Amino acid sequence: MKVVLRYPLVAGTVVALLGVAILLMSGQAWISQLTASIYALAVAAYLSVGMIRRLRSGHWGIDILAVTAIVSTVLVGEFIASMIIVLMMAGGTALEDYAAGRAKGELTALLARVPQTAHRERSGAGNGAGSNGTGPGAPGSGAENGQHEDVAATDVRVGDILLVKPAEVVPLDGILLSEAGTFDESSLTGESMPVERYAGDGIMSGSINGEAAIRMQVAAVMEDSQYSRIVALVKEASESRAPMVRLADRYAIPFTALAYALGAIAWIISGSPTRFAEVLVVATPCPLLIAAPVAFLGGMSQAAKSGIIVKYAGVLEQLGKVRTAAFDKTGTLTYGRPSLVAIMTAGSMDENELLRLAASAEQYSSHVLAASVMEAGQSRDLGFETASEAVEHATHGVRAVFNGLEVVVGKPAFVAESVAGVVETELDSGQLAIYVGVGGEFAGALVMSDPIRAETRRTLAELRALGVTETVMLTGDALATAEHIAAEAGLTQVRAECLPPDKVEAVKSLPKRPVMMVGDGVNDAPVLAVADVGIAMGARGSTAAGESADVVIILDDLSKAAQAVRIGQRTVRVAMQSIWIGIVLSVGLMVAAAAGYVPAIAGALSQEIVDLATILNALRSLSPGRHMAPVRGQAGVSTAAITRTVFR
Repeated sequence: MKVVLRYPLVAGTVVALLGVAILLMSGQAWISQLTASIYALAVAAYLSVGMIRRLRSGHWGIDILAVTAIVSTVLVGEFIASMIIVLMMAGGTALEDYAAGRAKGELTALLARVPQTAHRERSGAGNGAGSNGTGPGAPGSGAENGQHEDVAATDVRVGDILLVKPAEVVPLDGILLSEAGTFDESSLTGESMPVERYAGDGIMSGSINGEAAIRMQVAAVMEDSQYSRIVALVKEASESRAPMVRLADRYAIPFTALAYALGAIAWIISGSPTRFAEVLVVATPCPLLIAAPVAFLGGMSQAAKSGIIVKYAGVLEQLGKVRTAAFDKTGTLTYGRPSLVAIMTAGSMDENELLRLAASAEQYSSHVLAASVMEAGQSRDLGFETASEAVEHATHGVRAVFNGLEVVVGKPAFVAESVAGVVETELDSGQLAIYVGVGGEFAGALVMSDPIRAETRRTLAELRALGVTETVMLTGDALATAEHIAAEAGLTQVRAECLPPDKVEAVKSLPKRPVMMVGDGVNDAPVLAVADVGIAMGARGSTAAGESADVVIILDDLSKAAQAVRIGQRTVRVAMQSIWIGIVLSVGLMVAAAAGYVPAIAGALSQEIVDLATILNALRSLSPGRHMAPVRGQAGVSTAAITRTVFR
């Protein structure tokens, strides 16, 4: 019944065909012909209304061929063929829905799993927000004694305590309160194996809880949670149209002209109008309407399955043509979490005091190095002070005042603006220094080292194999550090000491286009927006970077950038193959029909075979295709590290 209600034209046509067949078998040939003709002409009139509306809005479609084929077969007495054309047109819609549903499988799976409710712990229940507990079954946890209420996920607020039952979807981003839990994050990150989280770790909305119920504290409301942002991106992506889809629409005009020309020539040469109708019967190529959309939906679905959210269908076409890849350094080519190597003091201040003041100032900075300085201070159990004033100067450093004492932390030129006697520290390759001034005097420097990602070299090698001939690093770091990382990674160009506007100008000036830019931080938002394809490492990146980008990589894995290019190339290739398969087969059938080798009924049936072949080929975009295997020993970052960076 659901199928009948969803596809009434298919159901009606099947019933009409059965009625016509019964009338024919009972010897009522003229009544069966009249019935079939009236029904077919009614459907043609219905299709004409939509066709005229689209023509008035400036959209030319090939449905004019279908209408002409139905009318012409009725006029020449091929009423069975006209009914088959109607059935195939209606069946084509159903086939398109099925193919689109298959292609959007991963996208719709994400949308269907949006959490609607949450089990919120009532005030006073449980072990308290700060307790690690022993799981929801522990005494006083409130898991089994009616101290939870089911509420809409949109009503939950930051700080609320939730119970997540076994096999349930985690409704919002949060912090695990139970001692441990196992979660399936495959729909978010593409990782097939469940991951373990421990008390204090962050857990992502959209992941599926394991076999034991857990308690969690909410860290973000519904609209700010990771899963909601992914769903918003997916909705936007599923509703977009690729430029190649519009290109396929433009094929309709020459194709329609060719069909009418062949039909007219066949009519003139043979002297029979039936020949004209037979040509038009096989000239209703649904592949032109279906192939490209199905292929691009399949490509986006394949990308989503791999933890790559493509915002617009047209981005896949751009990815398939990328010739230059530009990368931010910190957090993209490197792990972005430098570790403290040495503390170089310039005066009487001891190392711990220098680190404590620097870390206290870095509390007020959003730069990725600030977190590393703070971690170094915490590892030595150094207490941080609260500033009476604090100002961050993006990409340069931070100034803070503690009990009247000004502390300046950042690049040497920035520190030298307020501090006397700044001396740059000698660094080994791959090292960087954070300079510190205290009370107007140079106090010393913190020497840090940020190792290159394990997958960086493999990713760049894959991009070269995919035809991305230029690879460029755009970084605000010193030239010596940048060149060391570039040489280790195998980049072709380096542009160091860049401010955000410099990166924008650099991307605009790159000659080999399209240009793909990969970054992860708020400072990368402008350059991600101006690139032909902006890719944000979304698991680590800021909301600003994710909003500016065309592609968001959920998993903290640089190799996904190469995989996105590979998926784009395969999607475009499959779409073009499908379009041309439909055109070539249809033209071949038209020529055969013009020569009198394809009767009207056989032509109507053969056209559905063409549709099916084209759609099946378009669905190949759902598969990853052949690609380079991971290099042994170059595994990605651990899932525990990913979660720590997500919830910084």
